[in-house]
Amino acid sequence: MSCWAVIVAAGRGERAGLGQNKVFYKVDGRSVLGRCLDAFQNCGRFDGAALVLSEADEAAWQALSAREGPFPLVKAVARGGATRRDSVYSGLLALPEDAELVAIHDAARPFVSDAVIDATLESARRFGSGVISTAVVDTIKQLGADGRVMSLDRDTLRAVQTPQTFHYQKILEAHRRARAEELAVTDDAMLFEHYYGNVRLVTAPGAEENRKLTTKADFDALNAVPDVRVGQGYDVHRLVEGRRLILCGVDISWEKGLDGHSDADVAVHALMDALLGALGLGDIGHLFPDTDPAYEGADSMKLLDAVMERVREKGYRVGNADVTIVAQRPKLAPYIEQMKNNLAAGLGVSAERVNVKATTTERLGFEGEGLGISAQAVALLMK
Repeated sequence: MSCWAVIVAAGRGERAGLGQNKVFYKVDGRSVLGRCLDAFQNCGRFDGAALVLSEADEAAWQALSAREGPFPLVKAVARGGATRRDSVYSGLLALPEDAELVAIHDAARPFVSDAVIDATLESARRFGSGVISTAVVDTIKQLGADGRVMSLDRDTLRAVQTPQTFHYQKILEAHRRARAEELAVTDDAMLFEHYYGNVRLVTAPGAEENRKLTTKADFDALNAVPDVRVGQGYDVHRLVEGRRLILCGVDISWEKGLDGHSDADVAVHALMDALLGALGLGDIGHLFPDTDPAYEGADSMKLLDAVMERVREKGYRVGNADVTIVAQRPKLAPYIEQMKNNLAAGLGVSAERVNVKATTTERLGFEGEGLGISAQAVALLMK
């Protein structure tokens, strides 16, 4: 079937408080309108689209096309009207007469997914209409004319979005009749419902992310820089006889162990330095000095607990951590899974957020000569 789209971008977006039509505002380097057109163009489902703009935005559209285009999907640019209903009707008239399905979409919903588009198209093919919707999660109250409040059963309620897809001739005729009768509606589904009795609601993966950008807070949230910190840690300990070999909290049976004031868990020490570095709190030498008898023989996993207390005090949590242990011997592969699980528990994250690697130096350097073991770590913290 011949599928077309009407992309409605003729509003002023005054609630966004941006001093311009919000669809021309950039989010992470690309305009809202450009992102929306990308979604419809790249899904490969449409023969073309009519873009509905106000006359005042014609120059802005030309500039956007030159900067972010080309947009071969856009076959026609229609002029917006006084109301959204008038604007959609203008877009419908700009489509070819042999169009069979039309998806009507607000340009201010730039995060529409292929799955959402497909769900509305498939429903319209089978039933004549397909309107994307989501379940209502808030409790909804209805206020009566006399001021009385009635609670509504949210299990029976749906929040309706766009795209709203219909058989082209049917929705075009509904718009003609609505204009003649001056019927006031807030979306095309209401109009279709009024004249044909029912619309088909659908849902799909990505519907929750298909939000409409309306207020300045919506745009501020999109452009907010996430507060993330990255830290790097490095530590070395000498291998000696008569000491236990402990790495990532795992006691490894071997002829030598690591020398140090604490249990000398070089991997955990590197990880703690990475965490402290991300917070700008120096290193473990400042926090747990080797001159303090309190830390003699200390369990490094318990020291990690103390470091994590500081991470939480600062309002951060661990995003992920990556640890590399450099040792010629012993072979550490049999212990890696337990190392990951130990570190994940200490960091308060799932094991999939922790990576532990072991490598050799092909017998080069102090690690390769069996004189010591080194470790490197990188940690990502999120506010």
